[in-house]
Amino acid sequence: MVRRRRVPEELGIFVVILLVGATIGMVSPRFLSIDNMQLLLLNGTVIAFLALGQSFVLLTGGIDLSTGSVIALTGMVAALVMRGGQPWWFACLVALAIGALVGLINGTLVHFLRLPPFIVTFAAFGYAASIPLILTGANSVTVADPMFAIVGRGALFGIPMPVVLVAVAALVFWVLLRLTPTGVHIYAVGGNAETARLAGIPIGRVTILVYVLSGLCAAFGGLITTSRLMVGYPSAGSGNELFYSIAAAVVGGVSLFGGIGSIQGALLGAVLIATVSNGMNVIGVESYWQPLVIGVIILAGVTLDTYRRRMPLSQLLRRRPAADAATTTTPSTAASTPAAAAVVAPVEGATSTGSGVDARPPAS
Repeated sequence: MVRRRRVPEELGIFVVILLVGATIGMVSPRFLSIDNMQLLLLNGTVIAFLALGQSFVLLTGGIDLSTGSVIALTGMVAALVMRGGQPWWFACLVALAIGALVGLINGTLVHFLRLPPFIVTFAAFGYAASIPLILTGANSVTVADPMFAIVGRGALFGIPMPVVLVAVAALVFWVLLRLTPTGVHIYAVGGNAETARLAGIPIGRVTILVYVLSGLCAAFGGLITTSRLMVGYPSAGSGNELFYSIAAAVVGGVSLFGGIGSIQGALLGAVLIATVSNGMNVIGVESYWQPLVIGVIILAGVTLDTYRRRMPLSQLLRRRPAADAATTTTPSTAASTPAAAAVVAPVEGATSTGSGVDARPPAS
C-alpha cells in the first residue's frame, strides 16, 4: 500500500510569506524592486541569526531575553578592539567569545542554580546593555579597520556575505539537530526534562550549549550590524530585535513549550518577520505600529502552538469510544494483564488501518 507523503509543517509559513509579499507588492510596486529585496535580505540576516539562536533555547523549554543587548555589547567590543590596534578578524573572534560567554553564564545559572530562564536572561539583558555604555561613556566608536566591512558589506560570488554566513550557520545547525546525538538530546530535554535525565542525557551540558549557541548567534548579529554601519553604537539592538527573534522562531513552528521545531521553520519565520517589517516601511506605516503588528504575530503563533499541543488529546478523546468497544469485544484479553491489553490495541489498530505492520500474534 502506498504511504501518504507527510506535508512539511514549513509549507504553511512559506505560503503565508508569498501571500504577504504579493499583497504588499500590489500596494507598493517598489517593494518588489531588486534594491528593496537586497535590503530585505540584509536586514533579515540579523533577524535570522537571532531566530536561530532563540530556536535552540526554545527547543529546551527556555527563553533568551538578552539577544538584543548582546548585539550592542559584541559590536561595541569589536569596535573597541580594532580601535586598540588589533586586526578585524581578531576583533570578530573576541566579539564571538563575548557572546558565547554571556550564553555560558546564562546556561550555568539556569541549570546549576535552578533559576527561571526568564529572570536570568532578563538580568543579562540589563548588564549586557550597560557595559557598552560604561566602556564608552554612551558614545559611539568608529571602526578603525576598513577590512571589517567585509562582514556586513562584502560578497562571495555575488552573494552578500551576511546571507552566506546565515546559510552556513543554518546548515551547521540543521546537521547538529537532525544528524547528531546532541540534537536528539536537545529535543528530549525540551520534550520532558525529567525523562531525559532518567535516560542518562546530560541535561546540564545541553542547557549550557543552547544558551552558548544563542549568544554566538547574537554576536554574529552584532558583528553584521556594526560592520554595515562601520560604527559601534552602544544602543544597537535596543529596538525590536528581541521581539523579532521570538516572533520569527514561534511563527516558524518552534514551540514555546519546548521539544518541537526546526531550523528551516525558524529561517522562514525570520523571512516573514523581515518581510512584514520591510513592507510596512515601504508602504509608509509609522514605526510605532510595528511592535503592535509583531505582537499580534507572536500572539497568533503562541495560540496556534497551544492548539497544536492540544490536538493529540482531542484526537484521543474522539477515538475513546472505539477503544472502549474494542475492549468490550475482547473481555478475556483485556482482563488478562496490562501488558496484554497494551499489545492488543496496536495489533487491532494495525489490522484495521492496513499500515503494513505485522499483526500476527507472537508464537507461544
